[in-house]
Order: sequence, then C-alpha cells, then structure tokens
Amino acid sequence: MAGDTSAQRATLSAVARAAGVSVPTVSKVVNGRTDVAPETRARIEALLAEHGYVARGPGGAQPATRTVAVVFDAMHTPNNVSMLRGALEAASAENVDVVVDIVPDDPLGAAWARRLAAAHREGMILVTSSINSQQWRHFAEQHLPIVTIDPVNLPGPDVPSVGATNFNGGMAATGHLLELGHRRIGFVEGPPGAMMSLARLHGHHAALSQAGLASDPALIEPGGFSFDGGFAAATRLLSAESRPTALFASNDSQAFGAIEAARTLGLRVPEDVSIIGFDDVPGAQWSAPPLTTVRQPFDEMGRVAMRRLLRLVAGEELTSPRVELATELVVRKSTAEPSKTFEG
Repeated sequence: MAGDTSAQRATLSAVARAAGVSVPTVSKVVNGRTDVAPETRARIEALLAEHGYVARGPGGAQPATRTVAVVFDAMHTPNNVSMLRGALEAASAENVDVVVDIVPDDPLGAAWARRLAAAHREGMILVTSSINSQQWRHFAEQHLPIVTIDPVNLPGPDVPSVGATNFNGGMAATGHLLELGHRRIGFVEGPPGAMMSLARLHGHHAALSQAGLASDPALIEPGGFSFDGGFAAATRLLSAESRPTALFASNDSQAFGAIEAARTLGLRVPEDVSIIGFDDVPGAQWSAPPLTTVRQPFDEMGRVAMRRLLRLVAGEELTSPRVELATELVVRKSTAEPSKTFEG
C-alpha cells in the first residue's frame, strides 16, 4: 500500500535518471500523453518495462489507477468550488483521479493517515485547514505528500503551501480607500490567528502607515469569515459616535453582512459609508451595490497546488515550499469619496 506508492515514486525517479529526462516527462509516457518525442518515448517505455510497469499498447505504459485526495475544512463557500475545479483540471491533465473529503475529527491524525494510505491515496491537498505537528508526522510516516492551500497555520516552515498575496491585497484595499479620501477606515478581522487574516490586517496597517496615519484599535473589530460576523462587527463600528467613513472587510461574506448592517442603521452604500471586501466570490458583482473587492485566483490556486502535489508524488523536490499568487483590486460601486456630511 504505502510501500507500493513509495516504490512507484522511486521507480519514476530512477527511470528519469536512466533515460536522461525529467520525472514529468516519464509521467507523460506513463499516462499516455502524446507530447513526447518517439525516440524518447521508446527509451522510457523500455525502462518502465524493466521496472515492472505493464504496457497498455500504443498509448504507452500505465501503472494502477492513481488517486489523490482534496480535503476541505468545510464546503461552505464558492471559493472551495473554484479551488476544486482548478485542482480537478490539473489532475485530469495527468490522468489522476481525485477524491473529495472533509477534514475528520482526528486530533492526532494517526487514523486519518492510515485510512488514506490504506485507500491507496498517493497524496493530499488540504484546503483552508489547520494541521498540527503530530498529524504532519503521521502523514510523513505513511509517505503521503501534502500540499496545503491557505492553511490556517503551518506546523513548520518547510510545509508546501499555496496562497495569495494577502498582505499586498490588504494594502491595495486600504490604499484604494485612502486614495478616495477616507481617513477613518474600519477593519473587520477574520478568524484570530489565521495566517491569511493576519496578512490582510498587516497590509491594512502598512497602507495606513505609508499615508502617515496611525492604526486606531477602536476601528478594528473581530468578525469571523461569515455574513453574521460581518454584520455584527460592522454594526458595532458604524454605531460609534465617531464612526468610520469606510470599512474594509476581511472577506466578501463579511462585506455582504456589513452592507446589510449599514442599511439597518439607515446608512447608504457608498454615499454614507464605503465598503470593500476580499475574495471576489461570484456573488460580489451581483450584490447591491456591486462590491468593490480584492480578487483571489482560486482556480489557479487549485491548479498550482495539484501540480505541486504531483511533483512530490513523482519524487521531485520543490524549489520553494511557499507559492503566493497575485491578488487584484476590482473596483465596483460599493466605494466612493467620503460624504462631507458624515466625514469624521
């Protein structure tokens, strides 16, 4: 099981060295891809046969069906679907099957790792979840490579991860509001301790500092990544005597809650308060008003994570454990210059 998977990885690397090609080139032949030169293909097929792979005819050689797992903390947001779509596209290109699962309640991770190994999973992508050092060790003992997407935490600096430029995105969001003329900008935090939440907050602080403004703790409220969390935090901020003229919510669900909170308090968006989010979920362009937000490339995050996982499965080393994909400010109708009537 786990030993068979390890042997397959070692064989791919050995064949690549013997053939004088890269491991991905061997994988192309294994998976029946046609974009390999005939002489190179013949040399690789001969070496694969020597190492016990079974030929499947003109398409090349093929081992048993390859399967990896994509595991989510929960499937509550459109972001998860976008990441999964990207991962499936990358896996399909390599003829790899994908099994989707939810993180089990296994604080030690031993049973979880054994279950995946027993099911012949070659590796796992773990999405927006936390993983402790004990769990990581158990997966390593089962020879199961892991790549994380937007991990809540990292058990170590060498853990492979894929994310977005959350710090830069935070700077861009606050910078946009500053350029419009806002000076009292409220911030709705995400889950405490989550890496992406802290990076967005730090980007917010950095943009204020560059503008010569001090960060005001009274303008920061915890909210959690949810509509209700955004509604509650925005209600507190916008009910203050000296309220902010703009709000930066750490994700779009919070921003939607903040828009509803403003309406409940009799405030217009963006005439009385500007609101900006983070993610650019599909519903952002259809909200009322359409939401200004920071776009994350969720599909590409899934594709990159899958490609990196398959490289690890093939026995390759990654040049860097962390990959961050660029975010993009998307300006719509929920932000405007501050109202002279309400400006603090």
